[in-house]
Amino acid sequence: MADPRTDIRNDAEMAVTVATPDPKNVQELTQYVTLLLQQMQEKFQTLSDQIISRIDEMGTRIDDLERNIADLMTQAGPEEADK
Repeated sequence: MADPRTDIRNDAEMAVTVATPDPKNVQELTQYVTLLLQQMQEKFQTLSDQIISRIDEMGTRIDDLERNIADLMTQAGPEEADK
């Protein structure tokens, strides 16, 4: 598992950058917007993948925790349940 403190990215890393910041005509504007949307989609996909990965990891941890609790209850025996 990655340490969440080392997995945090600063705003500069997540910023979307484009090659033409000041489009001069309709064609450049179209290219600018297309590139911007592509980069945003890539960033969104990356973040989505990270979230899904963390959710899967949390599910695995919860399953392990449930198993450990069940094992502890079994070790405690039925006489503990009567109290």
